[in-house]
Amino acid sequence: MNARPDPDQATPAFAAHDHRACEARALDEAEGRLARQGGRMTPVRRRTLEILLESHRAMGAYEVLDRLAAEGFGRQPPVAYRALDFLVEHGLAHRLQRLNAFAACLHPGQDHAPAFLICRACDTLAELPAPPVHAALSDLAAETGFAVERATIEAVGLCPACAGAPA
Repeated sequence: MNARPDPDQATPAFAAHDHRACEARALDEAEGRLARQGGRMTPVRRRTLEILLESHRAMGAYEVLDRLAAEGFGRQPPVAYRALDFLVEHGLAHRLQRLNAFAACLHPGQDHAPAFLICRACDTLAELPAPPVHAALSDLAAETGFAVERATIEAVGLCPACAGAPA
């Protein structure tokens, strides 16, 4: 399943869209991916993914933990970290280094190498398909003898709403 995500669905965070349908599609794709991988969606993992899918922004582990604790899943940090690590390991969420946070994968049914656009004003983010960017990075690295195993592309700027807002 190396299909490229639909470009029309690439930046829903910055465009008007039916967010409930967006969440439902991502959850369905996540369930399908886990079924193919033989992974198990426990109640805490599912709720963690649902929390990440509520908005197009990244969340820190302690923010997720607070939400889980309020819903009776426990207050110990390993509760959130284990669920988040599982989601990342299985391609259902991404870890964003700049924000030290996690975001739900918007295309969990597809293997892909996304890039992220992060609004510095409101922390909204968009996940974009970025095979050409990753290929260019791998090619540049190969010229030095370096083999890229993993890369997260994160661009910081202003989303359309914040760019158009008065200063």
